[in-house]
Amino acid sequence: MRDRKGRAGDQARASQGPSSVPASSAKLDLIFSALSNSTRREMLARLARGESTVTELAEPFEMSLPAISKHLHVLEEAELVSKVKDGRTYRCHLDPVPLAQAERWMNFHRALWERQLSSLSDYLKPRDDEGR
Repeated sequence: MRDRKGRAGDQARASQGPSSVPASSAKLDLIFSALSNSTRREMLARLARGESTVTELAEPFEMSLPAISKHLHVLEEAELVSKVKDGRTYRCHLDPVPLAQAERWMNFHRALWERQLSSLSDYLKPRDDEGR
């Protein structure tokens, strides 16, 4: 099954539905992959302060506009950024919903590991009662 963007299976389903539905593994893969690059993280930080044109977004980076466009494409695939055509320019907007999905995933796993590590710590503590 392919969606209108040509994405198959889980990737197509991940882009559908309300933001309260947990993100699929494929969706989280796209989000974390997009966040793995420092240039893209910096672009998101700039967009968090407000919308920006592609040219404005490219200004602080020493790279070509085609390279910037490739980074934006990765961010768009992860649905972290959307572009709207405004005359001859494109305006970019941050969509915080995928970041919230990644945060929920991290919080769930943080709590899981904290419980596991706490149990391990309790198990490894010397027992005052034993050996006396």
